[in-house]
Amino acid sequence: MPEACCNTAIVHTLRFRSSETRPRATAAMDPDTEVDFDFSPFLIRYKSGRVHRLMGASRVDAGTDAATGVTCKDVVIDADAGLAARLYLPKDVPRSEKLPVLVYFHGGAFAVHSAFSGTHHRFLNALVAAAGVVAVSVDYRLAPEHPLPAAYDDAWAALRWALASCAPAAGREPWLAEHGDAARVFVAGDSAGANIAHHMATRAGGGENGLPAGARIEGLVLLHPYFRGKDLVPSEGADPRFLQRVERSWGFVCAGRYGADHPFINPLAMPAEEWAALGCRRALVTVAELDTMRDRGRRYVEALRGSAWTGEEAVLYQTGGEGHVYFLEKSGWGDKAEREMDAVVSFIKRS
Repeated sequence: MPEACCNTAIVHTLRFRSSETRPRATAAMDPDTEVDFDFSPFLIRYKSGRVHRLMGASRVDAGTDAATGVTCKDVVIDADAGLAARLYLPKDVPRSEKLPVLVYFHGGAFAVHSAFSGTHHRFLNALVAAAGVVAVSVDYRLAPEHPLPAAYDDAWAALRWALASCAPAAGREPWLAEHGDAARVFVAGDSAGANIAHHMATRAGGGENGLPAGARIEGLVLLHPYFRGKDLVPSEGADPRFLQRVERSWGFVCAGRYGADHPFINPLAMPAEEWAALGCRRALVTVAELDTMRDRGRRYVEALRGSAWTGEEAVLYQTGGEGHVYFLEKSGWGDKAEREMDAVVSFIKRS
């Protein structure tokens, strides 16, 4: 969903003053410049199918972060599917010391950013240094070129790969094989990435989840999760045009396959048995006062606490006076962002 600092698209329209200067109705338009769907501030798709992303397209190289000492590298999980990830390792980890594994999914409305973008690279460096985890930041496929459920399928494949890689064996990823503790796994994300993280915990709790033997999701961390639904909640207001915009944008990223009350976007629509099977022992949800999705996150925690879920802890962390994923912006690194980071780190370190 929209972040505090976004580019805005400027769409110019020509207005013709006379019939002599007006183009004929039969004149061919250029499909490479004629807008098909304006998904500002994220992207614009043109009728030719060309997609112009307005944010989150820059890439930061892997290496060692001077501020935190965290080292990262890029790996290919599935070359045929184009699935990759960026791995992070804290500074000065003793040889063979086991660390919690954080599998992270970036936000961006399912349509922008990547595991390699500066916004999330900076955030992961700070989180890995503070929490002392080995992290896997997943670069899933983006809509609209790859509409949902492509992101969910990529996320599940990456989660399984990460957990399988924690077992020492020939050909396994060395950082995970040496330092990853598959019994202490945290699945996390911001905004759309938090939506993905929730669905990974849901799938992991299924009867045939396909996770390696001994692997367990200890904790679920949802940072300002992207959830919506057909019935507006107080933080979304009462304007029916808001719901129309929600349905339009959701239909765009899923190619119209799922309605606005499908469990993919509205977990409160999940059957009771799926709440009971949520595959994590603890959950943390953070929300912000000025975020229209605030009440969705709150209700998620209430539903979890009131369900037949057998987990031990569902925590809600709230920040006043801030908007959606404010902590990802450079200007957001103040006391509030540091306190939110502390809450996440404390949650992880209680494992």
